[in-house]
Amino acid sequence: MSLPETIVKETDSRPPVAIGHVRLYVSNVPEASDFFVKIGLRLITQSEQLAVLELRGGTHLVLRTSSEAIAPGMNSPFDLMVDDVVATRDTFKKWGLTVSEIETGRIHSSFTLTGPDGYLLTLTSSHTGGREV
Repeated sequence: MSLPETIVKETDSRPPVAIGHVRLYVSNVPEASDFFVKIGLRLITQSEQLAVLELRGGTHLVLRTSSEAIAPGMNSPFDLMVDDVVATRDTFKKWGLTVSEIETGRIHSSFTLTGPDGYLLTLTSSHTGGREV
């Protein structure tokens, strides 16, 4: 069963639902926000305690100030998907960001990027086959 046409536009081939918000706790919201803008997210709003950034597809990354220390090397609770994982990694490396080597998996190729507070962010290749996301 699919959602009725009144809810989903007939000409829109994307899935009818998406992840709305993902939260990440950081020690310094403005610094973390600047980092995510640099790597390609769109800033919606920012204060000292909260920032909202938009990803392709409309998902919002909500940055909040953490009340606890964050251990460097912790995996981020989400990964990011890019169209060209090789070009993205090369660009980040040229910018002086800390990136791993690319690992080739069965479905995705990916690398890790060290982000705010030492979070390890996994960036994966897209497998949408040219479909709009």
